[in-house]
Amino acid sequence: MKKNQILLMGMAAMAATSYASDKKETKQKPMNILFIMSDDHSFQTISAYDQRYIETPNIDRISNEGALFTNSFVANSISGPSRACMLTGKHSHKNGFIDNAHKFDGSQQTFPKLLQKVGYQTAIVGKWHLTSEPTGFNYWNILIGQGDYYNPYFIDNGVKKQIHGYATNIVTDLAIDWLGEKRDKDKPFCLLLHHKAPHRTWMPDTCDLGAFDNVKFPLPENFYDKYEGRVAASQQEMSIFKDMDLVYDLKMADKENEIHTKTGLEGWGREMYNRLDSAQKAKWDAYYDPIIKDFKEKKLSGRELAEWKYQRYMHDYLSVIRSVDRNIGRVLDYLKKEGLLENTLVVYTSDQGFYMGEHGWFDKRFMYEESFRTPLLMRYPKAIKKDVKIPQMVQNIDYAPTFLDLAGVKVPSDIQGVSLLPLLKGEKKKDWRKSLYYHFYEYPAEHAVKRHYGVRTERYKLIHFYNDIDKWELYDLKKDPSEMNNLYGKKGYEKITAELRKELVKLQKQYDDPIESQLKK
Repeated sequence: MKKNQILLMGMAAMAATSYASDKKETKQKPMNILFIMSDDHSFQTISAYDQRYIETPNIDRISNEGALFTNSFVANSISGPSRACMLTGKHSHKNGFIDNAHKFDGSQQTFPKLLQKVGYQTAIVGKWHLTSEPTGFNYWNILIGQGDYYNPYFIDNGVKKQIHGYATNIVTDLAIDWLGEKRDKDKPFCLLLHHKAPHRTWMPDTCDLGAFDNVKFPLPENFYDKYEGRVAASQQEMSIFKDMDLVYDLKMADKENEIHTKTGLEGWGREMYNRLDSAQKAKWDAYYDPIIKDFKEKKLSGRELAEWKYQRYMHDYLSVIRSVDRNIGRVLDYLKKEGLLENTLVVYTSDQGFYMGEHGWFDKRFMYEESFRTPLLMRYPKAIKKDVKIPQMVQNIDYAPTFLDLAGVKVPSDIQGVSLLPLLKGEKKKDWRKSLYYHFYEYPAEHAVKRHYGVRTERYKLIHFYNDIDKWELYDLKKDPSEMNNLYGKKGYEKITAELRKELVKLQKQYDDPIESQLKK
């Protein structure tokens, strides 16, 4: 009996030692990183943020099982520069990619390179849009330029290949294939899964055509904005009514070639249609031909035409979102099936926000809320309690230091963003930033949005449009969330204007962007 007791005690001790060892090993196991990003996905069209337009159960699942950042913003609201900010953790003037006419310097420090140094396998699939070839990745398979929705060409680690199918499905397939077949499973991974969708021209997958045909979306209250007191806003070229092309954007490429436009984009619209194969065209025609026929018969003009274009835009855009959400569900299910979900930080964001008819617009670029603000959802199973709302102001320069911090890498001093891990862990940060800096450079260029920079606090926003213009705008976001009433120069706002000017100069010094002092010379 005594021998048996001794034997049992020994076995228990061994089991306890083994369990402690396993627990220690699990605790020390590096977290994987899955960074999912779409292009031009507005926060308004994610049901975790806004339930007016669409249900996105799979994207919502990330925040339902993690955290939703309710005040997430970009540093420069345009695709290439925004991506450069994320990769480097630095504002545009520091990473050198200020607009899409520039070329990203791939020799510079990026978070994938720093993760590689500590043993991470890194990969990017989908949209790159930084002109130079990716560096810092063990594997890359990227769309060429903006990429096509149907039967797109990819560059697979330097080799050009066409892949048949729909871009969102293909990018997801490539991601799952790398996770399952191509990576070294003995190493932690960092995978950038970057969709083309829902970038212009919002071409839905054939299975999603007509998904919103029974829905009539209410016009935004400021759809017919007259831009009083906002000169730069009045001179843009991103109006749904005036600048959205019937053929290129709204798929009115009629077989009779009777619909013509003056934007210069008509030919591209017909070319995109011609990329479809015969089976894809059959489904496409079955849906769009009746719409084209009805449009011709109605001969719309004025407000009727503007509102028709808005509805078509919303239907196509939201149909594209359905595919994005469905494919995110595929990836999450794969991670769960393979036992990877609980050891992976899952991030979903967009490279910037987007206008869904607010101010009568589509596109982005302005520092106004709809394009400046962006979705950000994170699932971090080791720290976040479920369904957490994080209200602090965060910016896309914060992603790089967050990923490095998660991996236990010391964040280099020249990175301008800050790690979001303390917020994810629920730590109270009294010294968290109280303001954000923004700078947009791409003018003159498509959509004619003037160059501008500005500062945003919790309540106020100050913007300076410069270069070929010298105009200031001030908004009280509490009283005027739609930014319709420019308060700059109005009586009673002298004190807040002076405070914001001071804060703006402080941020420009902090980020070493001394444009304010340069403009005074």
